[in-house]
Amino acid sequence: MHEGRLRRRELERWVINRYYYQTRIPIKDALIVAKSMDPAFRRSWLRRIVDHDGAEAGQGGLELWLRLGEALGVERARLLGMQEVLPGVRFACDAYVTFVRESSLVEAVASSLTEFFAPDLMSRRIAAFEQHYSFVDPRALDYFRERVPRARRDSNEAIDYVLEHAATREAQEACVQALIRKTQILWHLLDCVQAESGSLR
Repeated sequence: MHEGRLRRRELERWVINRYYYQTRIPIKDALIVAKSMDPAFRRSWLRRIVDHDGAEAGQGGLELWLRLGEALGVERARLLGMQEVLPGVRFACDAYVTFVRESSLVEAVASSLTEFFAPDLMSRRIAAFEQHYSFVDPRALDYFRERVPRARRDSNEAIDYVLEHAATREAQEACVQALIRKTQILWHLLDCVQAESGSLR
């Protein structure tokens, strides 16, 4: 993607499958909120749900992702229907929700730390789209633009929480494993999309 080597059809497939992941994010964040007994933590973390779902209809990250799909020629109904999501992608994303549901609060928070790398990645992605995929309306890249400052804020918040609450060696190792598990889930998503793209060449 960043090298401009994807065909439009491959970008469409990525947007369709990644949308399923996007819809799981506010669900896992709601589970994290439900685990906490601290009102201050809940108030702070609730902001992430609003970031994705919006304060009202037509707002939020999910809406911006739908607009990205439309800019690539993927009708909104196709994305919302999620019928084209690959089984392996569903499995990986649902596994993330299950992991958060079954883990401790600090492990669930630690699993979100992939966001630490998001600001630089999103900035590179914007530049790649502008350079290589000029058929995409620049306004459709707003999801990535908005995630740059929000991911930096969210990851700093999560790191601070983990550093404060993972007080034992055992808890720290569990947090490391939670982050590794999350990266494996994301890799599985990408591997599924790549494998499908290869089969259709």
